[in-house]
Amino acid sequence: MTLQRKINEVKRGNLSIRESVEERIKIAEKNKRLNAYLRILDERALRKADELDRRIQKGEEVGALAGTIIAIKDNINIEGENSSCASKILEDFKSPFNATVIDKLEKADAVIIGKTNLDEFAMGSSTENSAFGPTKNPHDETRVPGGSSGGSAVAVASGSADAALGSDTGGSVRQPASFTGVVGLKPTYGRISRYGLIAYASSLDQIGLFSTTVEDTALLLKELAGKDVKDSTTADEPVPDYSESIGKEVNEMTIGVPDEYFSEGLDDVIKETIFKKLDTLEKAGAKIEKINLPMTEYGIAAYYIVATAEASSNLARYDGVRFGLRKGGEEGLIDMYEKTRSAGFGPEVRRRIMLGTYVLSSGYYDAYYRRALKVRRLIKEDFDKAFSKVDVIITPTTPTTAFKIGEKVDDPLTMYLNDIYTVTINLAGICGMSIPAGKDKSGLPFGMQLLGNFFEESKIIRVGDFIEKNC
Repeated sequence: MTLQRKINEVKRGNLSIRESVEERIKIAEKNKRLNAYLRILDERALRKADELDRRIQKGEEVGALAGTIIAIKDNINIEGENSSCASKILEDFKSPFNATVIDKLEKADAVIIGKTNLDEFAMGSSTENSAFGPTKNPHDETRVPGGSSGGSAVAVASGSADAALGSDTGGSVRQPASFTGVVGLKPTYGRISRYGLIAYASSLDQIGLFSTTVEDTALLLKELAGKDVKDSTTADEPVPDYSESIGKEVNEMTIGVPDEYFSEGLDDVIKETIFKKLDTLEKAGAKIEKINLPMTEYGIAAYYIVATAEASSNLARYDGVRFGLRKGGEEGLIDMYEKTRSAGFGPEVRRRIMLGTYVLSSGYYDAYYRRALKVRRLIKEDFDKAFSKVDVIITPTTPTTAFKIGEKVDDPLTMYLNDIYTVTINLAGICGMSIPAGKDKSGLPFGMQLLGNFFEESKIIRVGDFIEKNC
């Protein structure tokens, strides 16, 4: 059932929240081999479930998400709980405060079931870079679920959570959503507060959502979006009722299809499937228009320069002085820094810190970082021009279905190229959503990506819901 239907049943007293939570905990325990969760917060979840059941029995009001069972990526802070970022350097760190999204979920009476696995500090595209082992794809356990929010995607895909929160810096919600066959939304930068999200690249990071349907995504987004005084990057834009976009026709909409996203390297089955869905949209009255986004080819290079530069700055705080792991120090401060970071950070995090420090260093700043910022502006201008003519842009989410665990881990460049269709959206700051599109001959799912202009999530929800129900 949809989330709204489940919530209605809960509020009528027809569905025991405790029983629902117990069932999901059993599913999570049964699927431990998938390594979706770093910690199942069973006591916390059952306490909340019992409290809600009592309030409903007494006829008291409950929140808009009452009984919704949600998993949280382990780089989002929950007061009193570990927030490890899947890193040894924060393995024993307990957060002293809630992220804003956690406060909003608790106010809406959602039930938090656990903290999910991720690529260390959200740096990766496969959830193989976790210090606590890789997460496995429930459709084929020899394959990756995507990353960095692979744990959250698998929690939803395997049925242990109704929905999940992740973070998306260059596709880390949309890409695993595609690989696991669920819906994944990256809202406009500034639509959802980042307060309490442990930073990777601050100008690119955005908290995103996983769910099983577009309708569920619309419901969740309404509760989480909005201005936050604790986060100066949130926008003071009105929050519409995104559920009003559900069930609407698409006959007045113009859909853009960029040539650059359907060129060499894209799996033929993915390409053919998306074009069939575009034909259905056209028959339903939507106008399909070819567009060009010429700066797309520079997206990966610009992204990995900007992201690693910001990462090298953000991760400088993990030095063994204030919190987290501490090693060495017998031979002085530098000794402590070196031993703490060597023991605490995994190889991918060290690689990105070194790359970021390099591109920001004297003599290379202008050649790399400043140039990447100029390319970022040009990418944004490409999208500005496109959205002056179209309502929504449709692209593939990934060039292929999920790859084998270990297949790309020793080839970082090939791994980075897996984000080719997703990184430009973060550079531009616009919204994007991956919805399930089909399966390949091996039965592995893949998604298609819907892109909208700033704060136009309603449009991609409208088109996504139509595709989900009619294509």
